[in-house]
Order: sequence, then structure tokens, then C-alpha cells
Amino acid sequence: MGHIAEIIVTGARRTRGYVERLLKDIQPGQFARLPRFETAGKPTVIQTNHAAWNYGHLAIYPARVLEMAGLNGSHLVAPAGFEDLFKDGTVCQDDPNGTIYPPMAAITAHYFKAHDAAIEAVAALDDAKLSASTADEKARVNFPIIGARINFMLNNHIMMHAGQISAWRRCMGLAPA
Repeated sequence: MGHIAEIIVTGARRTRGYVERLLKDIQPGQFARLPRFETAGKPTVIQTNHAAWNYGHLAIYPARVLEMAGLNGSHLVAPAGFEDLFKDGTVCQDDPNGTIYPPMAAITAHYFKAHDAAIEAVAALDDAKLSASTADEKARVNFPIIGARINFMLNNHIMMHAGQISAWRRCMGLAPA
């Protein structure tokens, strides 16, 4: 493993462990629910990204991570419907009847399978590949080299959403992970 890959993968494996711990005590029936509180005798719904949306959103990116590295990511593409439900800009909806979002087990199974495969693929990349210029001109503004872009996607991007899951957990009355 090259030095750049080692930096990316070391963080990504730790991030993966944290995201797995965040599932502790979440029941399938609450996975796609928005927090609710009583305020002045009226129910207040907190419009935040629930766990289902966060895991589903993150599950669509491993295939793209491989493509960023010039690899075939087609085997990691999220199941049909994920893109429409979870892409950037979609509104996270309360799903009390479990009819909007796929089941918790389906979302998390794809998330972990795809992320584990992406981490292993990145581990096999050499420093020359990860030091190469980012092909996408728009992305190159923020991530001039491939390794920087992949590092963001496998670490920072996930941890941004992990923070949302952590806050959602507390709103749902769950203990810290």
C-alpha cells in the first residue's frame, strides 16, 4: 500500500467503525423517523436528516469513489431507487409507515458492503495514481489531486453525515454511540 492510500484507508476504517457504532440501539421502526417534541402543548417535528436518509445517501458514493480513481465501480452501484431517494438535495421525509424508504437492513447492508469494497480498492492504489490530477474540472477546484478527493469522500463526507446521525440519535432519545 502506498503512503497516500495508507493515510486515506487508516481514516476510512476508523470512520467505518464509528458509523457502525452509530447503529447501536436504533430500531428498524425508528430508522426513517423524524424527531418529534411537545412544545407548548403542540407537536413539533424537527426537520433533520434521519438515519435512513444519511446511510442511504452515503451508500450511493462508493461506486463514484472507484470511478474517481479510474476504476470500474459498477459492482458497487446502489440498488434501484436509492439515487432518487438519497441524492444530494433530496428532502428527508418522515416515514412512519415504512413506505418511502427501503428497510434499515437493506440500506445498511449496501452501505457497509459498498464502503468496505471501496476501502479495499483504494488500499491497492499506488501513490502515483492518488497523486494524479483530478480529472473533473469542477471538482479540481477543491480537490486538485485524486487522493484528496477520495480522502474527502471516504472520511470527511461520511463524518459530516455521522454527526447528523449522532444528533438525530440524541433527539430520538438514544444514548451516545
